[in-house]
Amino acid sequence: MKKIPITFRKRMILYNLLIIICIAFTISIYTYSSYRKDLIANETSSSVNRLHSLSFRLEIACDEMINIVQNCAGRKSLFLTSLLSGSDSRSTKQSGIYAADVLRDLCAISGYNQYIYKITVYEKNSLFIQAGTSSGSYNDADCIMTASWFDELLNKDMREYTLTLKDNPFTVNTITAPQLLPLIRPLQYSKKELPQDAWVCLTISPKLFRDALELLPQDKSIFVMTDDFSLVGSMNMDDFSIPEIQMLLSTLPEQAGDTRTRLSGMDCIFTWERQPVSGLILCEVLPLKNMSLNPRAIRATVGLVFLSIIAIGFFLSLLFTRYLTQPIMRLSQHMDVIASGDFRRNSDIESDDEIGLIGRQINQMSSQVSVLMENRIRDEQEKMGLEIKMLQAQINPHFLYNTLDSIKWIATLQHNSGIVKVVSALSSLLKNMAKGFNEKVTVRQELDFLDSYVTIEKIRYIELFDVEISVDDPALYDARIIKLTLQPLVENSIFSGIEPSGKPGLIQIHVYTQKQVLYISVRDNGIGISEENIARMLTDTSRVTKHYMSGIGLPNVDRRIKLVYGEEYGLHIESQIGVYTCVTVSLPLEFLQDDYQE
Repeated sequence: MKKIPITFRKRMILYNLLIIICIAFTISIYTYSSYRKDLIANETSSSVNRLHSLSFRLEIACDEMINIVQNCAGRKSLFLTSLLSGSDSRSTKQSGIYAADVLRDLCAISGYNQYIYKITVYEKNSLFIQAGTSSGSYNDADCIMTASWFDELLNKDMREYTLTLKDNPFTVNTITAPQLLPLIRPLQYSKKELPQDAWVCLTISPKLFRDALELLPQDKSIFVMTDDFSLVGSMNMDDFSIPEIQMLLSTLPEQAGDTRTRLSGMDCIFTWERQPVSGLILCEVLPLKNMSLNPRAIRATVGLVFLSIIAIGFFLSLLFTRYLTQPIMRLSQHMDVIASGDFRRNSDIESDDEIGLIGRQINQMSSQVSVLMENRIRDEQEKMGLEIKMLQAQINPHFLYNTLDSIKWIATLQHNSGIVKVVSALSSLLKNMAKGFNEKVTVRQELDFLDSYVTIEKIRYIELFDVEISVDDPALYDARIIKLTLQPLVENSIFSGIEPSGKPGLIQIHVYTQKQVLYISVRDNGIGISEENIARMLTDTSRVTKHYMSGIGLPNVDRRIKLVYGEEYGLHIESQIGVYTCVTVSLPLEFLQDDYQE
């Protein structure tokens, strides 16, 4: 199946549309996020206001209840108790009826009479009156005094009116009876020695909180707790865990606030408010999933953004791509002409803009590319040939000079077969050198060539040094190396290592291989070389002092190896002053026939 090409113009239009869609998508996400953030902020603010309004109503109710208790506990004249001390039974009865009426009126005036389950004023052997929505009984005082919470609440500080949910003391069946919120205070005007003998007890019905919650929107999840986290009223709390909410409240020390949390597996906004006097805690849970977004507004906004941006962007893309692709097409056509071998100048691709600048550069390039290619190839060939020849020529005069010097000394000292020996060795060397300097020979041939050189130098120096050769594997004799690699190394060992030491020396040549790399080390026990001069031995071709290597052969050998095999191969020098110098040659392991494996 033939692939349909996509032109630059089509690609540009597609890229622009992709960018436009991304921008529209980003704006839509931002709009949605902003709308959601504002919605959450508004709902949170509404929740705080609802709780504050509910708290205000409950606070008024609690203040009225506390006011009733304070009046009963602190105002002796309220019930005209002085009349109760009379001996006339009729007067006592009338005073009791009057006191009961006053108590009922006091509850009715508060406006919260319907939420007072029962209020009891008790003074031992003197006074016992009751009022409230629940019918009284002669043993109600005993029921209150025998309740588990009686002593705890009676002995509270006079300024403490924290509400707590307690069991109903007026009935035996505590399962069906509603729990109450009692307030107890001792009668301050009573002359009884014990607070248990004179007190007032007002029990508040939880119906107060249920009725208060009914005034709020019925789709909200709101609840009311006492200071000890006992639930006294709730609305729409079936989906939430009360213990989980109680644990959350225990970590929120502030009097009021809001937080984002996770309750019953749902992300929620949790708002709360604590009343300072009664200790009541009012809370609301707002699940984020229940917050109603306006899908019509979102769809309209997103649609308008998409249509507007895509329409404007598509129109601009057409203009932009048309202006851009026409000169590019001309460049492309001219490049096809250049590819066919025609390097003539084309003035149609030149203009005053950036693309025109590219056109002028292409014309300049096309007019010079052929010449540059030919010059480049010729220059590289000449450079490689000249560099190798120069390096080899630098070695050869040095070697010939020393050889001729050796012949001179032999001719002076001897008039026998020694000259023949030297001349024969020199003839062998010159014969091998005449065959070419870049030729690759086997290790065996290189060692034979080195043997001729060593023969000459031993005669010159009257057996001043010995040479030991070790090859780890006989097969390495057939490995190939560049000719005249070892001779300069041995020469430097003699002239710059052993000769300056003034004592007989030993040159050790070791041939081995590791990981398909051939290594040949040349080690002598001469004067050595300092660490600061090792680094420049392979780069500085000038002579140094007589205490160090001459520096002529080593950099040339290193450069030849790198030119032929690559920069990762070459020479490595190790030395210790007065102990040894070791020069190691590294080059790839190769044979005339690939029949060797390490």
